[in-house]
Amino acid sequence: MPIKQTITIGKVPVYIYSDKVEAKAKQQLENVSKLPIIHHHVAAMPDVHWGMGATIGSVIPTIKAIIPAAVGVDIGCGMMACKLNLNANDLPDNLSSVRVEIEQAVPHGRTNNGGRNDKGAWRNPSDDILAFWSENDIKKKIPSVLNHHPKLIGRRTNSYNHLGTLGTGNHFIEVCLDEKNDVWIMLHSGSRGIGNRIGMYFIRLARKEAERQQIHLPDRDLAYLPEGSTIFNDYIKAVKWAQDFALVNRQFMMQAILLAVSKALKKPIVVIEKAINCHHNYVEIEIHYNKKVWLTRKGAIRARKGDLGIIPGSMGTKSYIVRGKGNPESFHSCAHGAGRTMSRNEAKRRFTVTDLAEQTSGVECRKDKQVIDEIPGAYKDIDLVMENQNDLVEIVHTLKQVVCVKG
Repeated sequence: MPIKQTITIGKVPVYIYSDKVEAKAKQQLENVSKLPIIHHHVAAMPDVHWGMGATIGSVIPTIKAIIPAAVGVDIGCGMMACKLNLNANDLPDNLSSVRVEIEQAVPHGRTNNGGRNDKGAWRNPSDDILAFWSENDIKKKIPSVLNHHPKLIGRRTNSYNHLGTLGTGNHFIEVCLDEKNDVWIMLHSGSRGIGNRIGMYFIRLARKEAERQQIHLPDRDLAYLPEGSTIFNDYIKAVKWAQDFALVNRQFMMQAILLAVSKALKKPIVVIEKAINCHHNYVEIEIHYNKKVWLTRKGAIRARKGDLGIIPGSMGTKSYIVRGKGNPESFHSCAHGAGRTMSRNEAKRRFTVTDLAEQTSGVECRKDKQVIDEIPGAYKDIDLVMENQNDLVEIVHTLKQVVCVKG
């Protein structure tokens, strides 16, 4: 589908790949389009919805500056997927043992009482994580700004030692079947607590700088850091580190999941296609419309011509492996998922445990009050999202989960 809406009241237009955009999200897009650092236009993906700092599902090109709140606090959050040497016939009728093995292998989420289920994971990291840490001398690669500010990294926080853990909220691990009933593992996670602390720290610094320089902003969360400043240089190093952390974090979890599935099925598991591992909350330098820009994708994945990506639905609906078409109007980007239609609190008010069980029928997963906020009914129709971006990507595989482990 082509662009559905265009906002033209700012410095640059906003191109929107959706008919429906909530008022709060539209206001956020308008605010971004008014900034002097924006290049050419802003793109909003078909899963666009309101988010902290900047709209989720937005692609923002900036010249010689970055907006920390647009990058957000879940720096490097993204998806990973692997196709296995298994078919549906290789799976048992009752998949509870598979879910239990995965839950035991990957620290994650919350307990049934709402407490954290992964705190303290750093105290006993696995041997392969310890070896990785030692061989790559990770501590020497930590940007100095992180070590200079104890609140950013520390043993009393969800620190960098949380490598190999899933997190909470909408992060998840799934066992899926594709259109040929072949088995896939798919997961969603990012840079964990340290990414959050990096994001919040620099968002606050950007706000203070804007106040100090008396820069008028339509929203204080759109405070930006200009190239050449010490703060900008520190931010780039910290963000790069967090994005790399997120990528490796997903790799370590995938290793643990493959071993867990192998243990549950009592047979060796092999990945038979190259794994896909892609960010959907990040910033990097790219060239668009003949200009080198800092391109921020907040809830969007890169979809250059030929790029493979992952677009998940909710915990009871389909997900997609896609190939990018390289559409310049989206800045070679596409949606990162279904996108929420309501807040977590609203979902908890509106739905019951019975609703959750009905909407996740056929999926081996938690069906208790602690995960009601992730119920499929709180998300957009993933098929409509896909229809609205057929100019941006083509579908390679359609996946449906049979096991879901929620963060």
